[in-house]
Amino acid sequence: MSIIEAIVFGIIQGLTEFLPVSSTAHIVITQLAFGYAFPGLAFEIYLHIASVLAVILYFWKDLWHIIKGFFGFITNRTSENRVSFYFGIFLIVATVITGVLGMLLSDFIADSIKTPPFIAAALTVTGLALIFIERFHKYGNRTEKDMTFLDSIVVGLGQTLAVIPGISRSGSTLVVSLLLGLNRDTAVRYSFLLAIPVILGSSVLALDELSGDLVSQIGALPLILSFIVTFFFSWIGIVWLIEFIKRSKLIYFAIYCFVVAILVFAFLDPTTVMDLE
Repeated sequence: MSIIEAIVFGIIQGLTEFLPVSSTAHIVITQLAFGYAFPGLAFEIYLHIASVLAVILYFWKDLWHIIKGFFGFITNRTSENRVSFYFGIFLIVATVITGVLGMLLSDFIADSIKTPPFIAAALTVTGLALIFIERFHKYGNRTEKDMTFLDSIVVGLGQTLAVIPGISRSGSTLVVSLLLGLNRDTAVRYSFLLAIPVILGSSVLALDELSGDLVSQIGALPLILSFIVTFFFSWIGIVWLIEFIKRSKLIYFAIYCFVVAILVFAFLDPTTVMDLE
């Protein structure tokens, strides 16, 4: 892998992992558009670790508060510990649902839906969902204190849709959370924190893929650069999305999804089966 390819993949992975635009679609579109060769699942896991590290470091105070309250609730059942305990439970429930259903459904994802037209259609669906939640749904005011098991179950089911190429994980969790009446801040925070167990869990399940010698396959410098670039742009994506949602509208991401979908339809060979492994 060249230095340029390592930097490009790092930028694409970092920026799109947490934005509601589907990182998987952007990685594969980048391959087809520029003729770059993506090294495979091991490299994807490697980049995901860089992204999740950015989330962990950005939300470390929130994570510590949840962990401390989660275990503290066992001996000291204060209202604050109770909120942290159940929020932790809701993260676990959504993660388990996503993990189990994701593994079951991934075996049924046929090559026929890994083509540019299908991914363009999936991006269009993501855009339509964002428009619906922005234009036709009244924002709720529920916070983590008001969350229930049903919320975590429904969000987990919504997050599972991300096994479909072109459906954004962050987009699906945001849309479902907002549909359930969570306010913007809680929906965004829940979506980001859910990324940690989901990405770490999928990485652990695919650890055997890392047994290959990535250094000899890709090169030490490209590996180091891609990790640093992914981490840096993941951090930018986190900060930018949080601030963007506070001040602007999700409809702009919808427009972006539509533009990318049109470009995919117009310029990529519709018969190409996109390699998502």
